[in-house]
Amino acid sequence: MPPRRRLILFLALVALAAAIYVVTRSRRDLVDFEVYRTAAQRAVAGEPLYRPEDGHWQFKYLPVFALIVAPAGRGNPEVVKLIWFAIGCGLLAVVFARSVDLLPERRRTEAGLIALTAFVTAKLWIKELVEGQTNLWLAALVLGAVGVANHQRRALAGVLVGVAVFVKPYALIFVPWLLIACGAGSVVACALTVAAGLAAPALVYGWQGDLTQHLAWWHGVTATTAPNLLFPENMSIASMWAKWIGAGATASALAVLTGLVLFGLVMTMFRRRATVSAPSLVEVSALLLLVPLLSPQGWDYVALLGIPATMAVLDRWRTVSSFWRAVATAAIVVTGFTIYDLLGRATYLRAMSLSVLTLAAIALVVCVVHLRWRRLA
Repeated sequence: MPPRRRLILFLALVALAAAIYVVTRSRRDLVDFEVYRTAAQRAVAGEPLYRPEDGHWQFKYLPVFALIVAPAGRGNPEVVKLIWFAIGCGLLAVVFARSVDLLPERRRTEAGLIALTAFVTAKLWIKELVEGQTNLWLAALVLGAVGVANHQRRALAGVLVGVAVFVKPYALIFVPWLLIACGAGSVVACALTVAAGLAAPALVYGWQGDLTQHLAWWHGVTATTAPNLLFPENMSIASMWAKWIGAGATASALAVLTGLVLFGLVMTMFRRRATVSAPSLVEVSALLLLVPLLSPQGWDYVALLGIPATMAVLDRWRTVSSFWRAVATAAIVVTGFTIYDLLGRATYLRAMSLSVLTLAAIALVVCVVHLRWRRLA
């Protein structure tokens, strides 16, 4: 992209980010950021992180993440919020840039592909920024791992995936990719990184306190899973079955079975990866899209992790049959435009009760897998 066009794009993005920030402060006000800030303050003071009295806003991340975001607990809250929002915007730009750079044999122009993907996923990344969430941190770290792996820096790829586990524990889903794409050494690097992260809180809490915090984390996550399954915005497979047949053992079993089948489907992409040039981006994009589906607390905006998958499908649009174009269109439109203000209360709640977002995300995963199957054929 020419330098002048890059400058214009940069200024346009800054203006858009400023507008979103102004609206954010008048409406949602970075509500999830307050969870991180509170946890950061508690970690610095050596206080318990996980407290039932926090209700819906309980801290549900590993203790080490509270230490990582410790700077967010200091300083003027207004200044820290602005910095946090700016970091989110920067990481969003990184995710789009890395997704298009890592996409092999790209068919569309860089600017056109980014613009189209940004438009159809706008609901997701805007909500992420408005909430003050950290899913973009996960996406940027994992895409960074793909980038360094492509340059044979395999141990560093393992370290980056390990750090991603600190941000969101379900980043462990990328370990099979590490093993197949980068070898056992990268998995060892990932394991050592995770081990260091599990031990780090002992610097503040001591060894017994470290164990206590991790047990409290596990209890907090498991205790809040069931109550959150029936929230309209929960798009996990577990939520889908709970909404369809009611929460219980049967729904849980079906969710596990569905998740295993879907994960197994994605794993089939690795069978003949050697026949495809630069295969990692498409494989990782499918795994990223699995995250909100397999996590029992996968909220709708976590589907922004599907940005690389959406970009890959849009780029290969002309190479697939009309059937697969129809499937992809339905999946992208449902995921990106199931919006309360657009559909109205009744239609929106009905759509969410039917788990249309979950079905759309599953369809998009299948579309990504089809890209590999079609290439192999």
